Amino acid sequence: MGKKKGSKAASPSSDDFLQTLEDFTSKENWDKFFTLRGNDDSFEWYAEWPQLRDSLLPLLQDSSSSSSASSSGSLQILVPGCGNSRLSEHLYDAGFRDITNVDFSKVVISDMLRRNIRTRPELRWRVMDITKMQLADESFDTVLDKGALDALMEPEVGTKLGSQYLSEAKRVLKPGGKFICLTLAESHVLALLFSKLRFGWKMTVHSISQKRSNLKTFMVVAEKENSVLLHDITSSFDLLSIGRNDNQGSGMRDALESENQIRRDCNNGSDLLYSHEDLKLGVKGDLAEFTGGRRIKFTLGGQGSKFNYRAVLLDAQKQIEPFVYHCGVFLVPKTRAHEWLFCSEEGQWQVVESSQAARLIMVFLDSSHSGASMEDIQTDLSPMVTQLAPRNDDEEARIPYMMASDGIKKRDTVHEVTSSLTGKVVVEDVVYESTPSNPEGLSPSSDLAFRRLVFKRTEGLIQSEALLVEDGEILEQSQKEKTKSVSQAKGKGNRKRNQESSGPLMKVSHDYLASSYHTGIISGFTLVSSHLKKAESCGKMVKTVIIGLGAGLLPMFLHGCLPFSDIEAVELDPVMLSVGNDYFGFTQTDRLKVHIADGIKFIRDITNSETPSEETSNTVPKPQSASSNGDSATYTVKGGTCPDILIIDVDSADSSGGLTCPASEFIEETFLLSVKRALPQHGLFVVNLVSRSQSVKDMVVSRMKKVFDHLFALQLEEEDDVNVVLFGLCSETVISESDIPESAVILEGLLKCQRLETKQSIIDATNKLKCWK
Repeated sequence: MGKKKGSKAASPSSDDFLQTLEDFTSKENWDKFFTLRGNDDSFEWYAEWPQLRDSLLPLLQDSSSSSSASSSGSLQILVPGCGNSRLSEHLYDAGFRDITNVDFSKVVISDMLRRNIRTRPELRWRVMDITKMQLADESFDTVLDKGALDALMEPEVGTKLGSQYLSEAKRVLKPGGKFICLTLAESHVLALLFSKLRFGWKMTVHSISQKRSNLKTFMVVAEKENSVLLHDITSSFDLLSIGRNDNQGSGMRDALESENQIRRDCNNGSDLLYSHEDLKLGVKGDLAEFTGGRRIKFTLGGQGSKFNYRAVLLDAQKQIEPFVYHCGVFLVPKTRAHEWLFCSEEGQWQVVESSQAARLIMVFLDSSHSGASMEDIQTDLSPMVTQLAPRNDDEEARIPYMMASDGIKKRDTVHEVTSSLTGKVVVEDVVYESTPSNPEGLSPSSDLAFRRLVFKRTEGLIQSEALLVEDGEILEQSQKEKTKSVSQAKGKGNRKRNQESSGPLMKVSHDYLASSYHTGIISGFTLVSSHLKKAESCGKMVKTVIIGLGAGLLPMFLHGCLPFSDIEAVELDPVMLSVGNDYFGFTQTDRLKVHIADGIKFIRDITNSETPSEETSNTVPKPQSASSNGDSATYTVKGGTCPDILIIDVDSADSSGGLTCPASEFIEETFLLSVKRALPQHGLFVVNLVSRSQSVKDMVVSRMKKVFDHLFALQLEEEDDVNVVLFGLCSETVISESDIPESAVILEGLLKCQRLETKQSIIDATNKLKCWK
């Protein structure tokens, strides 16, 4: 088990069998695979016995002589996900007789039992799911994993199965025992393995020499201790000797250096995101004791739970009055998770004080919990929360569940439409319970209203958001033309009248950035600000292409604040253009055009010729001028010249794979190469990346690093581990982080923002730009 699809460790004759394995986590697929192979045809994914023997046997012999082995001297070995590998047979023949082999495929267990019942009668074979093993705690001296963890860590599945399996392996292993993991060392596998075996484990990494394969096999050996000490991970090979072209080796080196830095930082007093398992080990002291002012960030979930959660444990800093509750749980919905009150330490202490609980466990909900009821969430959390509660004399004391509202004080649905491409689309006006400081020029006493674009397929993700402001000019016009219907006016949905009939009309503000990631995208222009300044000085236009129109807010803002920009937006769904026109005040000019086209094909057409194909160019309505007589007019959008800046801002129709933005096609290596060919040397490529899966984010970053000469990233909120804006540059020479402040000054001079605080927020965001390559 455990080799990823498409790797070359298997022999060519195995190709037909490999086609049956579409999903390495599916029992049915493995049953089919083993049925086709037959019981006498063993299959070794990687690391065959001749290469393993010299490294593995000394480890097992050392374990046999240690105190972890049973009093009889027999080393008890567990081989999870055994498949039909001959590894256990070789170990048996080498003198290790107490071996338990488990696999969830009844087909392969039956085959292996028949194959060995006469010649190796002491070998044990059991049908069992390795993520839920029916085995006693601390019952094995060695857990020997040959690709099982790799097989469970399909990027499309995420880390849940791998995490559950590692928890089980830790549970059944005796103190002093060894977890030996043979792996191809993919980055997402190492990230989970190193973090799960962090406290109370001594870990060493070995490299296994391979013949007839382009792939390396690594052997990670972790020894279980009766302590919570944090050790550096060591290696038996020279990390500095790994060549640049050795992707596997350099990946292992990077993972080791990163993890060891985390461990050193933790030993030096830095905080970590702990796991529930870490806390139960006592890495942060005895949680049964209340310790005023204690604050611990950690994750909840894993074995036995339905969901995973991010959480913070807080013991009240001070006690003015007797606590009402010894422990409470506070649920934070996804829509409010990044508000200051919940994401900042100072805000969290305020919540603790108002909760009147001695200990408050703040749990952050995300999109993975969207289909669950609060009753489901509470039922799932209760067993884990009970373990985290401080000691209390009243055994019947209840643990209350509190929850922040969605933060919306008022919500009005303005428009609903169903698109054949996007599904149900909703335009809504909302007033938040709490908002940031009032934008310049607005009354501080007024409730700020925002217009939002939401797709029902990803309800937790706001596609576009704009501030609504009073429109005095339209009010004056409406006084003169009372007999005219609002539906006949230009931009009919962009304006609305307040509840009172005599109240002002409201319109979308195009000079205010309500979406923080839009601020982040524009702040990244700092990386090419010298080129932008040169273009402005020479009277040249800077071409910006935005894939994904949304409500048209980003292109409208750029159109207004960068007068020397020539903007083309590419949108697959014509409904989006209509919604933008009618409800968000989007208008086209000679500097702002829309292509109704496939974004990927549009970029590839640019690389192939200067004139897009007929499928790329489309006819779209031309905005009417003030003197227009109302006749319908159209013009043909033309494009195809190389953009200076290319922005990808599209959501994924299917986020089940862990990628919410962009759609997976936009981060395929073939598309990224097309982008690099389409951009000039001074070009800038921007991707709005939204994913809660670390393995998915690592994959995207790895691909962009491979294609672009330099990669910068911007994470606007420190606590936001979901949204990051990536910037790829094509030039071999690029500014360093130390040059960013000076380049930000150049960008500040170029921005013609009507609101000074909007410009300032963009410049402030440049301080968070980090170079990743």
